[in-house]
Amino acid sequence: MNVSGLSSCDFERHFDERRAAEWMQENWSKSFMLCGLYAALVFGGQHFMRERPKLNLRRPLALWSLSLAVFSIIGAVRTGSYMLHVLTHGSFKESVCDNSFYRAPITKFWAYAFAISKAPELGDTMFIILRKQRLIFLHWYHHITVLLYSWYSYKDQVAGGSWFMTMNYMVHSLMYTYYAARAAGLRVPRPCAMIITVAQILQMAMGLAVLGLVYLWMHEVRCPSNMGNITWGSLMYLSYLVLFALFFYNSYLKDSSRDKGSKAE
Repeated sequence: MNVSGLSSCDFERHFDERRAAEWMQENWSKSFMLCGLYAALVFGGQHFMRERPKLNLRRPLALWSLSLAVFSIIGAVRTGSYMLHVLTHGSFKESVCDNSFYRAPITKFWAYAFAISKAPELGDTMFIILRKQRLIFLHWYHHITVLLYSWYSYKDQVAGGSWFMTMNYMVHSLMYTYYAARAAGLRVPRPCAMIITVAQILQMAMGLAVLGLVYLWMHEVRCPSNMGNITWGSLMYLSYLVLFALFFYNSYLKDSSRDKGSKAE
């Protein structure tokens, strides 16, 4: 797919994707060390805060969420424009299998930035711990597995990555904007949170579908991947699909069904 018609910024065009790929191939396994340190800080931090008063970090949280929202929005616009070009000038199969996403002038920086960003995003959890909010399994499990799979996939530059990254940028644009608004003290309607969770569920379903297509097309067309990546990716997306669906039910449907039952009585 020729994407030369898409305009790119100087920093995007001059980004050295070969050096980035080499760094990731040499250092991707360090993601396990990062996740181990993260887990220690999560459970150690909860123990540390157990007998201490919660901290009021509303302003730092608003700035943190806003910065991630801006990053995600720009990433969604840049990767989304590339994907739209591929879909309109090529085919859906090409959008799934073409891994030039990692090297194209408009997206090569954002592909690498996506993978790297999963490390600083671990900082989300520190705000939950220091503010003594409820930390659910889905939160820290999601952070750990996304970091591991993102670095693992970027080093091999597998097919399907363009869909995974673009969808994640788009969902995070909504999610971090919502977090920033809440932290800033704005009243956000409850349906907004529901829409974000639905978008996350759809993202996981689409992720599974894309991996299934990569598996089908891996040997038929140029669709570079490997069974290890497809297996781990499928297990990850399936677990997300179940966990986010349960989260949606427990957060938005369970209580409302109880309320209806009590009113009927």
